[in-house]
Amino acid sequence: MSGTTHRFVEANGIRMHIAEQGAGPLVVLCHGFPEAWYSWRLQLPALAAAGFHAVAPDMRGYGQTDRPREIDQYTLLHLVGDMVGLLHALGEESAVIAGHDWGAPVAWHAALLRADRFRAVIGLSVPFRSRDPVRPTTAMPQTDEAIFYQLYFQEPGLAETELERDVRRSVCRLLYTASGDVRRDDAPFAHPESVGMVPRDGGVLGAMAEPRTLPSWLSEADIDFYAGELTRTGFRGGLNWYRNIDRNWELLAPFTGARVTVPALYVAGDRDLVVAFRGMDRLLPNLTAFVPRLRKTLMIPGCGHWTQQERPGDVNRAMIEFLKDL
Repeated sequence: MSGTTHRFVEANGIRMHIAEQGAGPLVVLCHGFPEAWYSWRLQLPALAAAGFHAVAPDMRGYGQTDRPREIDQYTLLHLVGDMVGLLHALGEESAVIAGHDWGAPVAWHAALLRADRFRAVIGLSVPFRSRDPVRPTTAMPQTDEAIFYQLYFQEPGLAETELERDVRRSVCRLLYTASGDVRRDDAPFAHPESVGMVPRDGGVLGAMAEPRTLPSWLSEADIDFYAGELTRTGFRGGLNWYRNIDRNWELLAPFTGARVTVPALYVAGDRDLVVAFRGMDRLLPNLTAFVPRLRKTLMIPGCGHWTQQERPGDVNRAMIEFLKDL
């Protein structure tokens, strides 16, 4: 990452930290939970070498970017607005936008709402999902014994207390359990019959596994980086994205049924927990209904949730091939 540089820009009323590399057409890289610009560390040099200007911000609530205190400052409209503001700060009229995990809905909705500024979109792990007819949290699975983790994240302070008790251990468990390397019998959170579920009498980490050794794609230095940032910032900013799921549904009502009309690429791992979520078996084969210019769906064998970190070679090749064909 010797060629990666860092600076701050003003975007949509917040101070945003960005990492960037290369010169050429702009590619914006949006990270997810609970990460940072660092999750794109292996894409920045590859995209730069291929002739692109790659920019990976710390998203709102993360890293060195501002972290508004109010929960309602983390809607998808704020997050898409941040990306529009980033283009303005960089003096660019348009960009290709890519996103992973929570960054993927930001990317998909940037392309949906501002196709004039975002000329193509790449989604990793999370596909585009058209607005459902019912309030999202009412449709999330729950039983007498367990609730879906996104419901567990709704109560302010609850998940923060658990995750911040031992930040390094939390980061290690989160990254390992959602990876393609986890033994699913060791982690109920990753087991197909209880994917994403959190016991009512315990926290999210209790359903996750402690790695005996780190997977080959994840180093102690990587854990140190994430743990260092999250020890300094806490988890609240990232968790507030989840606390706006229903508010996003309300705000996006005028766009019910709208389609993403720009060229698109979708990449995921076949061991990604997101792919196993309820309804994905119907959504994924029918993505072109709402993303009609979807060029390709790439499902990477053996890869878990952390797509671009677990399989950087596959992801870089797919991204560069897509970008060069635009």
